[in-house]
Amino acid sequence: MKALHRVAIVGNHLPRRCGIATFTHDLHRAIATTRPDLDTCVVAMTDPCGVYDYPKAVRYQIRDDINDDYTRAAQFLNARFDVVSLQHEYGIFGGEAGGKILELLSRLEIPVVTTLHTILPAPTPAQYAVMTEIIKASKTVVAMAEKGRELLQTVHGVAASKIEVIPHGILDFPFLESNRAKLKLGFSTKTVILTFGLLSSGKGIETVIDAMPEIVRSCPNALYVVLGATHPNLVRDHGEVYRESLMARVAELGMADHVIFFNQFVDQATLLDFISMCDVYVTPYLNEAQMTSGTLAYSFGLGKAVISTPYWHARELLADGRGILVPFGDAKAIGAEIAALLGDDVRRHAMRKRAYAASRSMTWAQTAKRYLSTFNAVREMSNADRSVSIARDRASPEVLALPAMRTAHLFSMCDSTGLLQHAVHGVPDRSHGYCIDDNARALLLSCALGSLGEVRLPEAMSTRFAAFIQHAWNPDKQRFRNFMSYDRRWLEEVGSEDSHGRTLWALGECARKDINPSRRRWAKALLSTALPVVETFSSPRAWAFTLLGLNGYAAVPGIDVAVDRMRRVLADRLMALFAAQKRENWLWFEDVLAYDNARLPQALIETGLAINAPVYVAVGLQSLRWLMTVQTAPSRCFRPVGSDSFGKRQQCPKAFDQQPVEATATISACLAAARAADAPIWLADAKRAFDWFLGVNDLQVPLIDLETGSCLDGLHPDRPNENRGAESVVSYLLGLAEMRRAARAGEVADKPPRARPLALSA
Repeated sequence: MKALHRVAIVGNHLPRRCGIATFTHDLHRAIATTRPDLDTCVVAMTDPCGVYDYPKAVRYQIRDDINDDYTRAAQFLNARFDVVSLQHEYGIFGGEAGGKILELLSRLEIPVVTTLHTILPAPTPAQYAVMTEIIKASKTVVAMAEKGRELLQTVHGVAASKIEVIPHGILDFPFLESNRAKLKLGFSTKTVILTFGLLSSGKGIETVIDAMPEIVRSCPNALYVVLGATHPNLVRDHGEVYRESLMARVAELGMADHVIFFNQFVDQATLLDFISMCDVYVTPYLNEAQMTSGTLAYSFGLGKAVISTPYWHARELLADGRGILVPFGDAKAIGAEIAALLGDDVRRHAMRKRAYAASRSMTWAQTAKRYLSTFNAVREMSNADRSVSIARDRASPEVLALPAMRTAHLFSMCDSTGLLQHAVHGVPDRSHGYCIDDNARALLLSCALGSLGEVRLPEAMSTRFAAFIQHAWNPDKQRFRNFMSYDRRWLEEVGSEDSHGRTLWALGECARKDINPSRRRWAKALLSTALPVVETFSSPRAWAFTLLGLNGYAAVPGIDVAVDRMRRVLADRLMALFAAQKRENWLWFEDVLAYDNARLPQALIETGLAINAPVYVAVGLQSLRWLMTVQTAPSRCFRPVGSDSFGKRQQCPKAFDQQPVEATATISACLAAARAADAPIWLADAKRAFDWFLGVNDLQVPLIDLETGSCLDGLHPDRPNENRGAESVVSYLLGLAEMRRAARAGEVADKPPRARPLALSA
């Protein structure tokens, strides 16, 4: 295994003024000190208005609103480093919920360890979607408290093995009395209460100010020191309104001699002096959902008596008598506890000693060792995964049992316009021209091959599919056309609702996965333009296709705020249909079965996972389970709903004609179900659906040609359909790509049977 030699940290960095900047600075310095042989650097996030004189440790900057900076940073990191340590906080990256960081993560070829400075119990849909993608892209995620581990498992479903809990580092400073520092700073006659950190309304400073009259009655020389500049974002948006309101409150209470503000962002040496001189440190934050506090950790680590509101970090750190917790926003309680503690030197000193002793495992030297151990572990995992991946691709029974990815027939079905619809046997049939349905499916395939570990389609071919979609857009009607004749004449002004939805699906995946940045931006813009009309549609499949596209699109940095609303509107419509049509033996969205059936439950499952809506997932799983029962033949092979059944409500759909698009939709839906529910049956169902292509079907006839990748158009009651059109070949290749990915991941445990080669003349 290759040793760890080079580590890069991505995050804010001093002299930018924020807690993440301080953390990144301290973590980098601790790692570099612990392993001086290691090549380390920082990639600094820079806000649009910021110009910072960064130290030499910062070798690269990312302007948080510039997409190309993220892309170039990924190239820089891939070329030079073994591991990336990402500092995640929603506010430091561009885009909604900081989604622009996905531009970088999606391009990294080296392992990522992400430290999550904020983990929310009820994230917004955008926050949930971004966090989900960040977790997927990370080999390990680091929380700073046990509460963080709990939320990662319950809110985001992260496996325990993927989570490390590493407390916030602290300075290794001797246990000292306050007298010397008080003398140095000019407070030798005062009993000092301290709060430090960037000033903002959530810090609860006003609560302590309101408590000062009671404190002063018990301790006349008490002085409350508020150290820290106002948060730069607050200054930018509102000036010093908050600080001025606090000062006005001090004056109103007659506490001007007992409260002092230092509007400074101080260096570390000065900060240590201020902490050293205080008798009581107080963190009166107003929000429980505070996963970590650097100011709390530092004061605790210097052996200070701490009084705090019970936010998550404080509850863990100050347990067992290591500090005192008071209710949120309760000035009376804070005043009483501070006054009591200042009046009891024995109790205060015992509390300080307990805190200092408990903090020794949190020093930056110890924290650096834990991070380095984590980096080494993920480096080894990455090397092992790469070796296993190569071995699986070359020799694993699971992957070798699946057909190789062959695209010769797909290529033969394309010309300079796009993908032709139909074929006579294996020969493209020009008389039927083209349609946007097939070209949208082809663009989906192009994106899938690029993201699922397969050889990508040629750039010119992917561009051709995109160009067809662009040409199909009718701005006058705000709709996509569908059918085009071979001589490039549109045969309609407006295509079907389903074709419009399917095109949005392709655009959403293109915006997220396409290897070409320009095409990603094109797809994002066109989807945004073509999306609003979907709200007028009545087709459930159009809704489902659109949802699948929006689940991809929502992961793109800078997404339209209307996306979340549209996702919920369309998902709620599917939910309403299901509730209206559900009967004891009919668990479906319509009173009929038609084509691409499994896409409806798939859309609900994937949407529910994306926006943390378990009710959508539950209905998706319920309806898919029912669909699988009616798509299973007595012989237990997969039997898709036949086209003879379309539009007819019946418990046992007719068996024929069977079409490849149904098998592929079922594969995708079952693999989505497997991601949502840890039940082996879903992987088995996906495998059964894929085996249909290989000959495990009612006629025991394989539909694919192993050499060219062509696929027959379906099964009649007595024979296969010998034609090999666009829908069939793209459906087969999409299903194959998903199954090969599942096999590489070890999800498909049993070997599917090999297909018998089809003769090209068949």
